[in-house]
Amino acid sequence: MNEQDFLASYDPRAYPAVAVTADVVALTIRDDALHLLLIRRAEPPYAGHWALPGGFVRPDEDPATAARRELAEETGLGGERLRRVHMEQLASYGAPERDPRMRVVSIAHLAFAPDLPDATAGTDADEAGWVPVAELPGRELAFDHRRIVDDGLERARSKLEYTPLATRFLTPEFTIGELRTVYETVWGHPLHAGNFHRKVLSVPGFVESTGANTERGGSRGGPRARLYRAGDARLLHPALLRPAREETVR
Repeated sequence: MNEQDFLASYDPRAYPAVAVTADVVALTIRDDALHLLLIRRAEPPYAGHWALPGGFVRPDEDPATAARRELAEETGLGGERLRRVHMEQLASYGAPERDPRMRVVSIAHLAFAPDLPDATAGTDADEAGWVPVAELPGRELAFDHRRIVDDGLERARSKLEYTPLATRFLTPEFTIGELRTVYETVWGHPLHAGNFHRKVLSVPGFVESTGANTERGGSRGGPRARLYRAGDARLLHPALLRPAREETVR
């Protein structure tokens, strides 16, 4: 049998049905705290529960396109602002009983960007909002979204160690102090300002000076801070390790 004949006689109904969804762990920094985008489900299953934004992948979409569509629906982002959001595939989740409706495999994505707008609930949600990560322990999530969130947070924290993705939480021009705030917020640990400044500038290609300074000094006065932009490095060498991990490698 040639391929054309095989495809003409192939019956997909002979196999169990499996659906594919795209879920998004969207992170941003608001009011100096790390926030996660959640929606309150309007329909069963898990009606009334908080969940990650997501939905079924349409026949004409790949999972990444579906993830960006879902993020746009819940944030109102579009065009160039949506394209500037960093998004990467996180992992797949396919436990047989993770969705009570049918066998559903989720392709989860991690997204983050600065100044993401207030959430707007889509058609399948009663409510949407940015929730401080610090408040998540007391919040029950639908499906296996707690595991997905935990995996997404760990991915974000670890990628800040060995990639320059912390700069994606910031505007195109930033100070070293603002960059340090990203690390402190995502890692949940205070960092020594002088040591951090020295480490950042010692990593080739991490940041580069714009040649400009802030318009004014800090809140306590003093000299204006230098402005930097992201460099061309894709990996940080040496890496910037979390304080707890620094202790283990010494």
